Amino acid sequence: MNITLIQTNLYWQDITANLAHFEEKIWQIKHKTDLIILPEMFTTGFSMEVEKLAEVPNLTTFKWLKQISAQTDACVIGSYIVKENNYYFNRLIAMLPDGTFYQYDKRHLFRMANEHQNYTFGTEKVIFEWRNWKICPQICYDLRFPVWSRNVNCEYDLLIYIANWSQVRSQAWNVLLPARAVENWCYVAGVNRIGEDGKGLQYSGNSQITNFKGEMIWHQENDEAIFSYDLDKKALEEYRKNFPAYLDADIFELK
Repeated sequence: MNITLIQTNLYWQDITANLAHFEEKIWQIKHKTDLIILPEMFTTGFSMEVEKLAEVPNLTTFKWLKQISAQTDACVIGSYIVKENNYYFNRLIAMLPDGTFYQYDKRHLFRMANEHQNYTFGTEKVIFEWRNWKICPQICYDLRFPVWSRNVNCEYDLLIYIANWSQVRSQAWNVLLPARAVENWCYVAGVNRIGEDGKGLQYSGNSQITNFKGEMIWHQENDEAIFSYDLDKKALEEYRKNFPAYLDADIFELK
């Protein structure tokens, strides 16, 4: 499966500008790709102004994702601010070309930015299948909580983190992504933004792809980047067969 990561700056709280920006980026991909990954809150930046910026389900950004997925014949993943039943969510959508979609509401809300006071946390981990790959998408701060991403009996092959992860904590991002790959016997892709947001926070990107051994396949700091890579399912399966450590994992359930 070919995956494409888009690392870029964002227009602060400007949905229209960001949708146009990412459409331009996506059309720079000249080859066939199966999965396009955008950053967290790719239409606004990491904003707490939910009343101003929230969309109802299935409108502007949702329709844009549906259109782009159909045009590229790829699964397109990104999160944005959604209002549903008077609650606000940092909601990730994984859109497929036929209009089928999967949604994941961020579980771990970043209290240091008061995200927990403005958004409602999600309750369901999501794993979906796309072109014979099982994929688990999560969002930013989720990365710090390994129990939530625990890959029970290798139920997924690719773990994705989309983020607005600030530069001052980039060391943790760079350490935890390969850790998640090793402990979950899977590929990990992390997509972060770059630039400065409207609150003056700096973001250094560090988007990357790590294999199931924790080896860095690709890493990009600071600069704009559109990077594609062919994940090797056979190599993953051979590694799990020859080193089946997952069979000795502790058994427990998350309450």
